[in-house]
Amino acid sequence: MNRSIIQGGMGIYISTPFLARTCSMQDGVLGTVSGVAAERIMPRILQTGDPGRHIRRALGHFPFRNVAERILDEYFVEGGIVAGQKFKTVPTYNLHPRSSLIELTVAASFVFVWLAKEGHAGPVSVNYLEKIQIPHVYHLTGAMLAGVDFVTMGAGITLQIPGVLDTLSKGGSPNYNVFIEGSKNGTEKISFVPQEFFGEKLPDMNRPGFLPVVSTDVLASLMAKRLPKGSIQGFVVELPTAGGHNAPPREKGVYSSSGEPVYGPRDEVSFEKLRNIGIPFWLGGSFASPEGLAKARALGAQGIQAGSIFALCEDSGMNPFYRKEIRRLGFRQELAVRTDSEASPTGFPFKVAQLEHTLSSANRYEERQRVCDLGALSVPYAKEDGTIGYRCPAEPKDDYLRKGGKIECTTGARCLCNGLLAAADLGSPGERPIFTIGDDVNFLRHLMRNEEDSYTAQDAIAHLLR
Repeated sequence: MNRSIIQGGMGIYISTPFLARTCSMQDGVLGTVSGVAAERIMPRILQTGDPGRHIRRALGHFPFRNVAERILDEYFVEGGIVAGQKFKTVPTYNLHPRSSLIELTVAASFVFVWLAKEGHAGPVSVNYLEKIQIPHVYHLTGAMLAGVDFVTMGAGITLQIPGVLDTLSKGGSPNYNVFIEGSKNGTEKISFVPQEFFGEKLPDMNRPGFLPVVSTDVLASLMAKRLPKGSIQGFVVELPTAGGHNAPPREKGVYSSSGEPVYGPRDEVSFEKLRNIGIPFWLGGSFASPEGLAKARALGAQGIQAGSIFALCEDSGMNPFYRKEIRRLGFRQELAVRTDSEASPTGFPFKVAQLEHTLSSANRYEERQRVCDLGALSVPYAKEDGTIGYRCPAEPKDDYLRKGGKIECTTGARCLCNGLLAAADLGSPGERPIFTIGDDVNFLRHLMRNEEDSYTAQDAIAHLLR
C-alpha cells in the first residue's frame, strides 16, 4: 500500500465515515472508519432523525432490502426523538445472538464503510477491537459487502482474522473461536453461514488487506511466523504514547509515582528485527509531525499512523464542546493525559484525557450509578454448572462478584460503552463522557493560531506532508 499516513480508527464513532472519506480522498492517506459498536451507533443516529439522510442513503444500497427495511421500521424516527428521551434498546451479544442483532451488525458495518467509500476511488480501512470477539464474523461480512480495502485491528492477538477474510472472499462460512474465561476448553466456536442466514448467496467480495496493530517486533514476528504467507499486508506498530488502548508493559506490577504503568527496555521495539520480517509497517504514537514522518521512514517504516491529530479536527465525531476544550488545553500545554491501568474493562492500559465533569474525574466516576445496559465489553465466562455467562468489571460490583469476578478488577473500571458513546455525542441521558487521546498534542501549536482556533482534517494532512 503506497500510503504514508494512516488516519487512525479511533474510539466509538470518533473516526466517522466522513472523516475517513475526507482522508482517503487525499493522496498518500488511508482513511479509517471505526467499526467498533457500529451496531449500536447506527440505530442511535437513526433515532436522532438521520441528519443528512446518510444512513438511509447507504442502507438503500445494502444488498438485502428486507433487512434494511426492518432496521428502518425499528429505529428510524422522523425528526428525531425528543431531547433527553432514552434511545431504544439494542440486544446485547452472546454466543447465540438474535437474528435481528446479526442483521443490524452486518448492515451497520456495511453502512459505515459504504459512506466512507462514497464518491471516490481511494482505499478505506475499518477498525475493530479483537477484545470484542463475538461480532467479528458479522462485522467483517458487512464491511466486505461494502468493499472495504483494509482491516486494522488491535487490543489483542488477531491471528484468526486473516482466515475469516479468506473464507468470506471465497464465498465460504467463517468461524471464530471466542475465548471463554475459566473454561476447560478455552474457547467456543462462533459459526456464520451467510447464505443460509440471508436466504441467498452473497455477492462476490474482494479480500481486504489486513493490518494488525502490534506493540512490539516480538508480536509482529510471532504473527508473521504463525500465519500463512500473504496473510498480513502490513503492521501498525503502536508505541506506548499512542492514544486509546495500549499494550501492557512486559514487566508487570511496576508503576510510576502517579500510578501509571512503567514501560521499560523490554517494551522497546527493535526496528532492525521489524525490518527483517519483510512486511511493511507504519509507526504510531507521537509521530504526528513532518519530523515524525521523516523519523519513521528513517527507521524503515512506510509511514505513520496518526490518531489524536485527526480526533481533534473539526471533521471528527467528537463532542464539539469537549473537542474545543481539549484543543484549548493542549494549545496552552496544560492538557493532562493519564495512562490508566484500571479504567478499561478490557484489562489493557487506556489513555484518558483528564477533564472536569467527565468520567476521568474520580468524583464524577463515584457519582455514577453502575449499570451495564450496553454490554459491548462483557466477556463470556464458564459457570460452575458448565453453562456460559457474561460479565464486565464495570458492571454493578455485586453482580460481577456473584459471577465469580475478582473485586480488584472492579476498582476504577469505567463503563467505556456509555462513556465513549457520550464522547461522540451519542450518549444515553445522564451518562458522562470519557475521552482518550495520545500523550503528544504538540501539533496543535502548528495548526492553531490561538487557543480558540480550529483546523480541519485537510489542514492536518497538509501539515504532516509539508
